[in-house]
Amino acid sequence: MRTFRERLSDPRPILLDGAMGTELEHRGINTDTPIWSAMALIEKPDLVEQVHRDYLDAGAEVLITNTFRTHRRNLARVGMGERAAELTALAVAIAQKAVRASGQEAWVAGSMAPLEDSYTANALPYETYLSEHGEMAAQLAAAGADLLLVETISTIREAAAAATAALATGLPYGVSFICKKDGRMFSGELLAEAVAALQPFTPDFLGINCTAAPELHLALAELRNATNLPIAVYANPSHTEDYQHWDETAAVDPQVYAGYGERWLQGGAQLLGGCCGTTPEHIAALHDLIGVEDA
Repeated sequence: MRTFRERLSDPRPILLDGAMGTELEHRGINTDTPIWSAMALIEKPDLVEQVHRDYLDAGAEVLITNTFRTHRRNLARVGMGERAAELTALAVAIAQKAVRASGQEAWVAGSMAPLEDSYTANALPYETYLSEHGEMAAQLAAAGADLLLVETISTIREAAAAATAALATGLPYGVSFICKKDGRMFSGELLAEAVAALQPFTPDFLGINCTAAPELHLALAELRNATNLPIAVYANPSHTEDYQHWDETAAVDPQVYAGYGERWLQGGAQLLGGCCGTTPEHIAALHDLIGVEDA
């Protein structure tokens, strides 16, 4: 099988998977706890695998691990901090098992999420970011992830620390930002500023995720103007600036979402997928759009 970097060098679009947390919720998992989707690793690991398999059946080439809330910091809130390495490794193993069962060429991306809430501009000390992201990156690498995905990042400070940690593993990696309707990061910082700050850490790609599909093109245009790196886009079909009151958009319809996907391709994105609220049907619609099977 090709390495992920070899696949990334192929100019054809790469299809990512869709949401894990909201999909597990739709299938009956309680995601109200501080560890959100990680509860399924404990209660229903077979269901996590099934979600992965459904995304592969829909055409996904990259599975993102269910590690959004397996940082030691997150697990410690429910008295399970010591299980961070165990549950992170389990999440990688489940995704790998799904890939093997599919017989398809696909890669497992280890998710490295923000240490605190995604929808605020977090301001922890840089050393804290560096230490805790370093632990997560090392755990994902040890578990055998094919690449790392630093995702849903709202500040340049956390992005730089997580990028440092990811780079140290030697694995391919990308950094993806969450943006508001105006295209700025939740910190108010510009994506162009983030690109400049990350340049010394040589990410393999950059991206935008967990941002409402109808407005994402604004952030994409800024990111495309600031970098020549491949760009990943995986959006929400809802507005998420106030995550307690998400407002659905027409993009909840997979075909409408795929229409936005076409716009993102035209705007310079190479990797397409879905974030919170998307389903295997959304990924199947993107697959029909880009036809990634035509090697």
